Amino acid sequence: MLMPKKVKYRKQQRGRMAGKAWRGSDVSFRDFGLKALEPCWLTDRQIEAARVAMAPVVARGGKVGVGVFAA
Repeated sequence: MLMPKKVKYRKQQRGRMAGKAWRGSDVSFRDFGLKALEPCWLTDRQIEAARVAMAPVVARGGKVGVGVFAA
């Protein structure tokens, strides 16, 4: 999944999740996107499931890029 092979510090603190994004919440470089409607943590499995679900829709017509934006 989406995980580096080696990191300097094993455990990271997540910090605060305050409010919604004002800018950068529209899909500009791709045909499809995943949009979070409320503040939440997305796991690598959720992002991968969305990418796999989008792949048949796009089929041979283009690329599937992963970009997650807040609503």
